[in-house]
Amino acid sequence: MLRTPVDGTRLHILMWLKHPALAERGATADAVAARFRMPGPVAHTHLGLLAALGLLHVDRADGPPRYRRDEVRIAEVARLVEKGW
Repeated sequence: MLRTPVDGTRLHILMWLKHPALAERGATADAVAARFRMPGPVAHTHLGLLAALGLLHVDRADGPPRYRRDEVRIAEVARLVEKGW
């Protein structure tokens, strides 16, 4: 989690995924790549790390995987950071 890019890309992705339309249905790696003007493999890497940390749910039911925020896990991490973890 501490290996975040200097420009805060992963935080920007998490904030973008909070948008009401995306919060419900999620976004694909291609949508993230387009939104943040990055190559697809870079978007996959960012999303994979966020998912591995438990900050994103991955839905693989229909078509390409869709990524949604895990609000419970994000709140847990925020509490840890507030406590000085």
